[in-house]
Amino acid sequence: MTQPPTDPTAPTVPTSPTSPTSPTVPPSAMASMLLVVLIWGLNFTVTKLSFREFPPLAFTAVRFGLSSVCILFVLQWSEGTIRVPRGAWVPLTILGVIGNSAYQILFVLGLERTTATNSSLVLASMPALVAAIGAASGTEHLSANGKRGLILASIGVVLVVAAQGVHFSARTLSGDALTVVAVVCWAVFTVGIRRLDFPMSPLAITAWTTVLGTPVLVAAGLPDMLTMDWSATSVGGWGGIAYSGLLSLIFAYVLWNRSIRVVGSNRTAIFACVTPLVATGAAVALLGERPVPAQLFGGALVLAGVLLSQRRAMPGAPPAGPSPA
Repeated sequence: MTQPPTDPTAPTVPTSPTSPTSPTVPPSAMASMLLVVLIWGLNFTVTKLSFREFPPLAFTAVRFGLSSVCILFVLQWSEGTIRVPRGAWVPLTILGVIGNSAYQILFVLGLERTTATNSSLVLASMPALVAAIGAASGTEHLSANGKRGLILASIGVVLVVAAQGVHFSARTLSGDALTVVAVVCWAVFTVGIRRLDFPMSPLAITAWTTVLGTPVLVAAGLPDMLTMDWSATSVGGWGGIAYSGLLSLIFAYVLWNRSIRVVGSNRTAIFACVTPLVATGAAVALLGERPVPAQLFGGALVLAGVLLSQRRAMPGAPPAGPSPA
């Protein structure tokens, strides 16, 4: 959960009467959205740095174990109940395994092998892929702009993956490939969430798909957790767990979910496209990554494709939710 910036985690989200069409965005909402984008953008680098002390699967297991407990407390505090409607357990479990277990395993293993820049730019293509899968499944109509945006974003992803310059290797290519498959898992999860027909809020759906996907992540990380030297973990390592598990997964989601009601769904793509820019800047400054021009051009195509595919979004369309990063 380390989470595009464009995960529509529920079929509907109440919006304030003035939000989608308001000509101006309140400064507080703008600040909140930018803070979320900053948190998500930095999360790629924080996670990458944490891998110096935690094996990727162990990191994910601890992170999700912590966030699962916390998000249920947030749900209880926010809504007064954590009850799951009758008949919802099976679809929520399936979606939790696809959107959290499978996605997270692929994401962290991919991030371990490739650069934070590549990972963030590939993930930025998610809205266009969600639109394509939604159209294929009959969930939504793919407009002409949506088709053009999907083509642009696809070309951009190919450029990002192929334009490795002197840093090209089988390992980075495998990392990019894992990230692409992770994007597909998250897109399928997102479309599946939109098809749910249960009286559950976006927060409740997010909480339970997170909780139900966690056992698989714990099982996957258990071998590394049993063999790693926990006494050697520094304060910085635990800080990475706290940042990624609490700030990125819990705090940022709650802030995003509240702010989106004011900003409106039509503007979310703009904010979403800032996340990979923050991620790239952080990777350059803190990890010493040096993306080549072709990668940056590919990233620009991805962002242009996303914006184009979202251009004719309806005011009542489901807003974007937390980043899968």
